[in-house]
Amino acid sequence: MGIAYKVGDNVDTDLIVPARYLNTIDPVELGRHCFEDLDPEFSKARKGEGVVVVAGRNFGCGSSREHAPISLKAAGVRCVIAKSFARIFFRNAVNIGLPVMQCEEAAEGAESGDEMQFDLFSGTIRNLESGEAYSAKPLPESMREIYSAGGLMNYVKRRMAGRSC
Repeated sequence: MGIAYKVGDNVDTDLIVPARYLNTIDPVELGRHCFEDLDPEFSKARKGEGVVVVAGRNFGCGSSREHAPISLKAAGVRCVIAKSFARIFFRNAVNIGLPVMQCEEAAEGAESGDEMQFDLFSGTIRNLESGEAYSAKPLPESMREIYSAGGLMNYVKRRMAGRSC
């Protein structure tokens, strides 16, 4: 669950975390600069609030760096719901365990400040302000397993621990 923060179409990775901060891989530092050029008060105003970013089309376009989803997760973003995602951003988000859900209707129906509830595994999204419920595009089982493990690295560690050499 979280409070909707609505952004438009084609929000690229430079708007998510400006390139001038790519000299660090520290998640906390990246989170401090999340959406800084789009909304300088985002990380301060939303800290600890539990944000659900609601976006238009092609969210996360631009470069393929993992800094963007790391920044979102570190800034307290609990989920990104979008009409569509840039393919590489979507996969990077899954790999680090940042929930992403594709659902045009939910993205259209939400406004900044709405309380949003989501279930990544069932694909259900509810806007608690309007009472509307939506169904997101379901994730493949392999991606659900990665999320259950907390990201790709944890998933691989679990898989490797189960193997005998």
